[in-house]
Amino acid sequence: MTGLITWRPGSLEVVIDCEATPPRVAYIGAPGEPGWTAGSAGLPLAEVRVAGEGNAIASSERLMGSALSRRMRYVSHDEMTEGDSSTLEVTMRDPGSSLTVVTRLRSWRDIAVARWQTDVINDGDAPADVQLLSSFALGGLTAPGNAWWNDQRVAFADNSWFREASWQHSPPGDLGLDDVGLAQWRYAGSRASFSLTGRGSWSSGGHLPLGMLSANDGSRSTLWQIENNGGWRWEIGDWEGALYVVGTGPTDQAHAWTRRLAPGEQCRGVAAAVAVARGDDAAFAAMNAYRRRIRRPHPDNERLPVIFNDFMNALMGDPTTEKLRPLIDAAAAAGAEYFCIDAGWHADDRAWWDAVGEWREAPWRFPGGLAEVTERIRAAGMIAGLWLEPESIGVRSTAADELPHEAFFQRDGVRVIEAGRYQLDFRHPAVIDRLNGVVERLITDYGVGYLKFDYNVDVTQGTDVLGSSPGDGQLEHGRAYLEWVSSLFDRHPALVIENCASGGQRMDYASLALHPVQSTSDNQDPLHYAPIAASAPTAVTPEQGAVWAYPNADWSSERLAFSMVNSLLGRVHLGGRLDLLDRQQAEQVREAIVVYTEIRADLAVSAPFWPHGLPGWHDDVLSLGLTAANRTYLSVWRRSGPTSVEIPLQEFTGSAIKVSCLYPTALPTQTEWNGASGVLTVTLPDEPAARLLMLRQVS
Repeated sequence: MTGLITWRPGSLEVVIDCEATPPRVAYIGAPGEPGWTAGSAGLPLAEVRVAGEGNAIASSERLMGSALSRRMRYVSHDEMTEGDSSTLEVTMRDPGSSLTVVTRLRSWRDIAVARWQTDVINDGDAPADVQLLSSFALGGLTAPGNAWWNDQRVAFADNSWFREASWQHSPPGDLGLDDVGLAQWRYAGSRASFSLTGRGSWSSGGHLPLGMLSANDGSRSTLWQIENNGGWRWEIGDWEGALYVVGTGPTDQAHAWTRRLAPGEQCRGVAAAVAVARGDDAAFAAMNAYRRRIRRPHPDNERLPVIFNDFMNALMGDPTTEKLRPLIDAAAAAGAEYFCIDAGWHADDRAWWDAVGEWREAPWRFPGGLAEVTERIRAAGMIAGLWLEPESIGVRSTAADELPHEAFFQRDGVRVIEAGRYQLDFRHPAVIDRLNGVVERLITDYGVGYLKFDYNVDVTQGTDVLGSSPGDGQLEHGRAYLEWVSSLFDRHPALVIENCASGGQRMDYASLALHPVQSTSDNQDPLHYAPIAASAPTAVTPEQGAVWAYPNADWSSERLAFSMVNSLLGRVHLGGRLDLLDRQQAEQVREAIVVYTEIRADLAVSAPFWPHGLPGWHDDVLSLGLTAANRTYLSVWRRSGPTSVEIPLQEFTGSAIKVSCLYPTALPTQTEWNGASGVLTVTLPDEPAARLLMLRQVS
């Protein structure tokens, strides 16, 4: 069969040109929407590079242009439907290398998102070393011939420790992509590209594995996410008068990744998702709906229980029975439903960093035993939790001598050491057996129903044990780790496991398709946390994104409310010395938790939007809205500037709106709705202040 494949699973339409050599996406967008086809600007459906072959297009630095990809021919395709989702599978073959490439697209009837994944099969009679395998490849994302350097912008998110999900917006020219006069000389592209790369085991250490291309007039936004708990890369560039985007998992150039395929063997690339919508907010709403579809069902995502953790701005890794008793009582009084004992419970001394791995209680911290403390947590009506770093063992830990040498990451026969830690390799059965024993013992001995899986080192070296390359070892270890986490849920369906890596340094939807809770940051200042909290739904669904609220007895009422508002449109992650608050402060915290329990069911089905645009790190005013059914929740933060804040809500223009301040109710708040202009004015006190509002349309 040749010609065009028109795939319409529901809210999305994808047209693939099979007659082209190679096959390519001719159109992606809303079904039946007038638009353009990629034409010669289209890229191969998959970009594949193997050792011994270069590029057909100059500049091997780029992800696009491999000679193999441009030789691929269409073989067949198949369409499958299961429930409300559909899958399109396109099989191609390269006659030169005897490699077969199978690209799968999956989409849901009501979501304008396609999930991409590609397999490569060696059908030849000689080994093939795959060095690049794209997650998705899309050319012609702007109308060919249009002035894309003027009418588009590229967005990406910095994601460093304490400064997570900080979005940047740039015209292509500021990224090195511009009109350089090539068309008159009949060159197909400028050879320039802009790329972001995630290296090592912190998948979001540096940047979120996301990107977006948006038309300045709001007519079209293309948002993508790469789903790997390790390395990734994406790039944007120009080709045949239009912009293209390619995303991958690890590659040879960026991550020392090569997969050797013997005859008959195959490998699977990293998954990615692409959303196409009219406007940035709509694209993020679609992506969040998609994230809910691909994740493992868990009761936590429906209940959204309140979590107290003793670390942040409280015990900071130094828990004891004496310190925990008053905190347990205060957390229960505030309305917490889980109480997690964080780092330090296992530490024989305070210099425990390079001695982790035994995961047994420190007797001097708990004279009556840790079980006495977890029983007190349960007696207070909460579920007990413990902090754990399962993936590493400290170099001083006795556990480092209990596992075989092959159970650790290695390079050239030497164990990899990062910040005083050895990295475990979850492909080794001894690692799985040992960690299974640890988890089962903690559940049995202490009755825990919550585990915080932290990960405080970023291992960039990979491992050359049991793999074709260091990057291949790291990729397969990451997949094995997630298989192990999945097996824990199989055995303990109600167990809640939080995904944490020094806060939000591993926010990816390979991990978050399993873990019901994601730490978003370690930032300890509520004013700095505000832009992180406001941006969190770009990276993680609201019901999974844990945001710290850590009230301090020395704070003013406004500062305390500011901290609580940070978390109310996500997952409340209570911290701080609640036991030191006075009665009025404790009531202010309790009020926030009561409000949260009343709205949390809506958060689990909500769609996010940003009235002031995606938050900037230094913005004076920030806002985040969540829409669910006939209610809209709006968090507003004023860090400085005029006390009257104007919030554009154009979708409500011409409507009568009732505005209620849900929290805090005891502090002064004035609101004024102008239906004609679609602007809500909120007047706040002359100090940093935040409010949670609810908007309802009235007849």
